[in-house]
Amino acid sequence: MTIFEHLGLVFIAIIANGFSALAGGGAGLLQLPALIFLGLPYPVALATHKIASVALGAGAGLRHLKKSTFEPVRLGIILLAGLPGVLIGAWLVLGIPPRAGEIALGLLTIGLGWYSWRRPQLGQVVREVGFSWRHALIGAAGLFLIGVLNGSLASGTGLMVTLWLVRWYGMSYTQAVAYTMVLVGLVWNGAGALVLGTFGTVQWDWLPALLVGSFVGGYLGAWAAQHYGNRLVKRAFEVVTVLTGIALLLPVP
Repeated sequence: MTIFEHLGLVFIAIIANGFSALAGGGAGLLQLPALIFLGLPYPVALATHKIASVALGAGAGLRHLKKSTFEPVRLGIILLAGLPGVLIGAWLVLGIPPRAGEIALGLLTIGLGWYSWRRPQLGQVVREVGFSWRHALIGAAGLFLIGVLNGSLASGTGLMVTLWLVRWYGMSYTQAVAYTMVLVGLVWNGAGALVLGTFGTVQWDWLPALLVGSFVGGYLGAWAAQHYGNRLVKRAFEVVTVLTGIALLLPVP
């Protein structure tokens, strides 16, 4: 690739990951199709995108860790419930055609945006959620299933985690995005990237540009989420979910 093509990758990564850090997911909406358009086969593009997306978590996480107060118990639940699913999903994608899953996930992702749009007050304030073992087990099971999808599919699962944290755990959108960016963007994607990088094929010479753009975009998107608050984050979430769902329904070239 020429220097101008590498700069183009940086620009694409900044835009894609900036919106992702603002909305709580969806970096693959622009970044993955761009890699395919530039000539990478789908499995190579997916593995390269997954590794680059770790920098999104690092950039957004750096900003959120400066401003947000995370609860250790919730951090542990999201990490322990979702991480095994991510590893299973990353292993499955190496041997299972993902197209049917992408179509189902695309429809579900559009439904997430519709669900949020139909509930104007959803995620605008923090709700108190009482503890029960039933509530905890269902919450963990939901995170595990989303983790499987995160490890095996291209985009949309961070958005699912964001809405799950809002709906099931009573977080505001700004809170949920912070948790999603730190744990999903950094830890979950890091685990999936490790599996895909070890057993799959990665376009390593494209990664420096993607990593720089992902880090910068993640930091800027997290700043915008903190600066403008829940209303903008909710609107960004709804727009990105619908666009991501449509992108997942389109056939891969």
